Amino acid sequence: MTFQDFDPVTRFVAGTVGPAGNRTFYLQATDGRRVVTVAVEKQQVSILADRINDVLDQLAPAAAIEPGTPGGPPEDTEPLETPFEEDWRVQTLSLAWDEEQQRLVIECHDHDPDDLPAADPDPEGPAPEEVDVSPFARNSLRVSLDPAQARAFARRSMTIVRAGRPPCPFCGGPLDPTGHICPRANGYRR
Repeated sequence: MTFQDFDPVTRFVAGTVGPAGNRTFYLQATDGRRVVTVAVEKQQVSILADRINDVLDQLAPAAAIEPGTPGGPPEDTEPLETPFEEDWRVQTLSLAWDEEQQRLVIECHDHDPDDLPAADPDPEGPAPEEVDVSPFARNSLRVSLDPAQARAFARRSMTIVRAGRPPCPFCGGPLDPTGHICPRANGYRR
């Protein structure tokens, strides 16, 4: 059970391993001495990038400079740092805006924080110090990003998500090189 806090973070990126249609998605945080790599679902990456853009558009539009533009951060196109082992798989993601610091905070957990055990009220049960009821009782990762870093993360994430298999023009499902059975075409192969 670990809690990793990256504030500040040197690099926080989404990346993939494997060919289109069989990719594994990862989030990787680095601060110069530590590297944490957690597995996520493609949909989690896509939704996280969308929500980051929404938060930045609402709360920090002037500070969220586009990556690769004059005055903006350089665009990060480097692959994930290797070699790496998956530290754990993300079950729950959360996103928050720290108004005081003007930073976006992303938390990744390998559990649902609401499902953590509570202290046993039974006097015959374990003593309270024996039950870990902290919100970080399992694996958790917290990353704080300034608006420019957050915008760069979102942009890279969307690029990675779109780099997969092209969508079917009829149903929107992913097309394999050999096609797919399209539900909108009554099961005919497209």
